[in-house]
Amino acid sequence: MVFNEFPQNPEFYSPDMRPMVTATIRKYGLSEWRAAVLTNELHGHLGIYAVIGVKMGLFALEQLGVAAGDLCITSFAGLNPPLSCMNDGLQVSTGATLGHGLIYSPPAEYPLAAAVFSTHDNAIRIKVKDRISNRIGNEIESAAERWGHAPGYWGHVRKLAVRYWSDLDRKEIFEVEPVKI
Repeated sequence: MVFNEFPQNPEFYSPDMRPMVTATIRKYGLSEWRAAVLTNELHGHLGIYAVIGVKMGLFALEQLGVAAGDLCITSFAGLNPPLSCMNDGLQVSTGATLGHGLIYSPPAEYPLAAAVFSTHDNAIRIKVKDRISNRIGNEIESAAERWGHAPGYWGHVRKLAVRYWSDLDRKEIFEVEPVKI
């Protein structure tokens, strides 16, 4: 829409991102790289759940065999950070944006890193595997206990987000189940 070509040169990125640019694009593809970069720019910081949302959204498109903009999402991440940050990644990676009316995330007393993705004739529920959700939750909680929401917290979350972005393969971190429409 705007770029003739999406920046792939590591020199265009922050110093802590440069070592991962080429390898991450090679490993997960330019579509994930592009969506994750744009999500985190929109999101205002490099966030773990924003990256998880990107990976989940792209995985949903692949599972349903549809293009961006061709599905509706009900997210169970709720409206409160940090889990609600997943919604930003879902929107950017799938084109199912609030502006298009294609994503809904009701308030949730017990939010989950999960969503239902539907087309006109098919629906699936995708959820982050418990072992990964628990690990992320524990690391975020530990960082909040140590630093509150001071700069040390945000620096640590950034390091975690870079690691998860680089290490977590979208084809391995989710559970999928069909949903009746």
